Amino acid sequence: MVPLPWELFCRGHVTLAELGFHGSWGARPWAPLVREGFLTTSQAVAQHLPYLRRYARALSGSQASGDAYVAATLEALVQDPKVLGTSASTRIALYRLFTKIWNSVTLNGKPMVGAANQPVERHLAQIAPMPRQAFLLVALEGLSEDDAANVLDIDVPKLRDLVEQSGRELAAEIATDVLIIEDETFIALDLEGLVEGLGHRVLGVARTHSEAIALAKAKRPGIILADIQLADGSSGLDAVNEMLRGFEVPVIFITAYPERFLTGERPEPAFLIAKPFQPSTVSAVLSQALFFERNARRRERRAS
Repeated sequence: MVPLPWELFCRGHVTLAELGFHGSWGARPWAPLVREGFLTTSQAVAQHLPYLRRYARALSGSQASGDAYVAATLEALVQDPKVLGTSASTRIALYRLFTKIWNSVTLNGKPMVGAANQPVERHLAQIAPMPRQAFLLVALEGLSEDDAANVLDIDVPKLRDLVEQSGRELAAEIATDVLIIEDETFIALDLEGLVEGLGHRVLGVARTHSEAIALAKAKRPGIILADIQLADGSSGLDAVNEMLRGFEVPVIFITAYPERFLTGERPEPAFLIAKPFQPSTVSAVLSQALFFERNARRRERRAS
């Protein structure tokens, strides 16, 4: 079977120019051109292919497998351009079409092809198919809850349930040591119970800057959950920044003072959850933070 031009493009074998994308508009931003109606369906789709390939790779466990599903999606689009519909953005419609094709293949309920030798993909492979899709659409692709639910053809409450389930399943695969920096006793207890319920280990709970530093020196945490305003008036943000001068770990700030996080010296990578919080939010963000931290480490090893 001769590869379609789009299949060659999604595999990186040809460029946009080689597909006939020429003209003075070539250097202009894509999105405004789409809104102005200057682009055909195929040209509008082109800007989303790198992201769809990324999603397909994470979902399937290998680039080759992911590209096969992207190619099948593009074949369906070539056969009937109207399959994207007109009720959603091009990106969301493209992901919806991909999802229909992905979910129509029975093999997708089985372990991810090629995942055995890739740590991050191996962890993702243990998540059930639907929760895995929900997690990646929100965490990796950055879709809103409404858009992710649209892609999966479910309602938002169902999406939240799937993301929460994925958080539990992923946490069980990447369990780590958690340092909690929180001066409010009941909130600290809630966080401790939530973290342990996800399969992680709590190194300890610090109420002050000095306690946090002492706990971190005793044993390096795999992730930190930190408030910003601590019991003795000290700053959890300062404590975390001091720790991160010695080692790098992801940090989730859970605070009633988000403006202090946004205006202070923020560590990277860091996530923000405002109080009062939902346990499901903490669960999902915790899993996302650990997922991206593992992914970043793998990229660093490949680059070295």
